[in-house]
Amino acid sequence: MTLKNTNPSKTAAWKKLQAHYQETKDLHLKGLFAENPQRKEDFRIQFNDFDVDFSKNRIDATTLSLLIELANEVDLKGAISSYFGGDKINATEGREVLHTALRAAADKKILVDGENVVEDVQATLAQIETFTHKVISGEWKGHTGKAITDVVNIGIGGSDLGPQMVVESLKYYKTPLDVHFVSNVDGDHVTEVIKNLNPETTLFLIVSKTFTTQETISNALTIKEWFLETATEADIAQHFVAVSTNLEAVGAFGIDPANVFTMWNWVGGRFSLWSAVGLSISLAVGFDNFKNLLEGASKMDAHFETTPFEENIPVVLALLSVWYNNFYQAETEAILPYSQYLEKLTPYLQQAIMESNGKSVDRNGEKISYQTGTIVWGSTGTNMQHAFMQLVHQGTKLIPCDFIGYKTSLHGKEEHHNKLMANLYGQAEALCNGKTKEEVLEEMTGDAATVEKIAPFKVFEGNKPSTTLLIDKLTPHSLGELISMYEHKIFVQGVLWNIYSYDQWGVELGKVLAKKIYAQMTT
Repeated sequence: MTLKNTNPSKTAAWKKLQAHYQETKDLHLKGLFAENPQRKEDFRIQFNDFDVDFSKNRIDATTLSLLIELANEVDLKGAISSYFGGDKINATEGREVLHTALRAAADKKILVDGENVVEDVQATLAQIETFTHKVISGEWKGHTGKAITDVVNIGIGGSDLGPQMVVESLKYYKTPLDVHFVSNVDGDHVTEVIKNLNPETTLFLIVSKTFTTQETISNALTIKEWFLETATEADIAQHFVAVSTNLEAVGAFGIDPANVFTMWNWVGGRFSLWSAVGLSISLAVGFDNFKNLLEGASKMDAHFETTPFEENIPVVLALLSVWYNNFYQAETEAILPYSQYLEKLTPYLQQAIMESNGKSVDRNGEKISYQTGTIVWGSTGTNMQHAFMQLVHQGTKLIPCDFIGYKTSLHGKEEHHNKLMANLYGQAEALCNGKTKEEVLEEMTGDAATVEKIAPFKVFEGNKPSTTLLIDKLTPHSLGELISMYEHKIFVQGVLWNIYSYDQWGVELGKVLAKKIYAQMTT
């Protein structure tokens, strides 16, 4: 079964939304709150340890109803069934899209070509658990008999951004191992990473499905050459492992077949951190925490698969994004976590979202006449308040924001945490309400002429939309839920825009030309 092929701009719901936009575009959030004192409760979803407040968005009950009507008209429910059921919804590559199977319960049955892939996933998880225990405990030794102290993940794209983001986010839960990442083909990058490492106590993970990715193999060969300055070919087996499907190339590199972790075609790279691609995560935070990460994602999977659309967090977030992108013509979205641990979240989501939904051809292969993928950017609070928030507050662009915060800090610095969260709430409130000229004049002192001259520069229009996601605590489980939530938002957007979210042909052309140019440079 493939996804239903519907041009959203031709649907009845889309036309109603266009008319509704014209009727409501000049409404101000302050007025919407004044009209409905219960607004915050009416536009709020609570699920497990998540509290999603989307009341500060330019919507009313009719908006949400019409957006859900659009979702129904393009058969989002059927698409969700195909997604979880293992249908080949990545049609241009003839592949299933089953990253959800990587965190499915062990007793679940998900068939691909007649085989229950959950059994394969469980077998790989067992391999990851055993390997992780050996390395962390010191049972696994380097070629000189010393225990491993450092791990280097060699990959790029989904084989780097996902694991690196999780390792950074869960640094609080760190094992004794120090985990590093090499991705860019820039020789300065790999040199900086390895220059202070001891080859006797370092383990290298080469993560490449095909074992041919230029950046990854170039870096792996450079590191191998460095390693062999003080070791022999036979020692490679103690220091290099691979996550790949190309056993021949892995063997030629010198890696022991017992130290190869498999990958599957039904998992896209940017959604693969849940698989053996996340081996670096398991080593960085321990297998139990890696398992908790998977379980959190699985909880969000169940919520997304079974919850009615009006109470479904990923669905509502995706509908809001479409509302702003396609009706307000807002081209960007800011993701603003108020936790320094999550400094890699936005770069990770940039790849996940923009590589998935940056498409200009629909599922018919025809040129699209409406906007698709949003540009995603952001940083952590409060750093970004001293950087780009000026543009969000007083610039000419409409930029919907996701604020992500936690009720409890990890290290117990309560005064710091209260200040941090006060800033989150203050930013959301300021974007919503703004400040009128009258309010500015009331606050200002000095001679009347100067006050009148300066006042316009201190006015905030407000009416800037935001969603606040409040989570109990940053744990492996809640992080799994958060990442899964955004994964499903991506899926819903792709269904609504009638595009294929899980191929990335746009990545290829530049790589092909780079190979040709490199050949010319070296002849």
